[in-house]
Amino acid sequence: MDAALFDLDGTLINTERRSQAMWAMLLDRHGVSHDDGVLRGFIGRRGRDVLAERAGLFPGARIDDLIAELLSFHDHPGLPDVTPVPGAADLVRRVAEYGARVAVVTSASRDVAEKRLAEVGVSDLVLTVVSAQDVTVGKPDPEGFLLAAARLAVDPLRCVAFEDSIAGIAAAKAAGMTCVGIATTHAGAELAEADLVVTDLTTVDWPPSTIR
Repeated sequence: MDAALFDLDGTLINTERRSQAMWAMLLDRHGVSHDDGVLRGFIGRRGRDVLAERAGLFPGARIDDLIAELLSFHDHPGLPDVTPVPGAADLVRRVAEYGARVAVVTSASRDVAEKRLAEVGVSDLVLTVVSAQDVTVGKPDPEGFLLAAARLAVDPLRCVAFEDSIAGIAAAKAAGMTCVGIATTHAGAELAEADLVVTDLTTVDWPPSTIR
């Protein structure tokens, strides 16, 4: 394998509980009833894609305005803490030290992605970031993973993708990549489409032949 392509939220850094709380705040502000199933629908996907599919929840509202309102909650007091996924930084370093290329494919915006990578401590090792702004269609479409492989000049078949979400795993597999599912936001059984499922990244080594 020539490259490792990492999702960000829930894969390298535990932000999904915080994101879910922010989506709940947005829904509450607009008087939209919600349950865990509604909130989980946002995991691993671009917010604007989910909002476009559920336009009926916010009649008359513009998606850009809703996204701006959501982002305004980032520093709201009482939100869940953000912490790196165990083993994340060490694995990224091992991949880079081995000589394989590293990319991040995220549904987050570029500025948020850069901030989170700095918090994990691997910004200098990531050769390219494919963010929400870089694709026309988000996960589960494979566009983001294929774009990252093209930027790295590697064959998608020689890439390993690391993902925590159902949508992300579907995107990676549609791109023809081997996929490791990380059970940080979903139960392991829900990630069955991945080639391997782990609880976090402490048990994963590189090259990937050592985990098969």
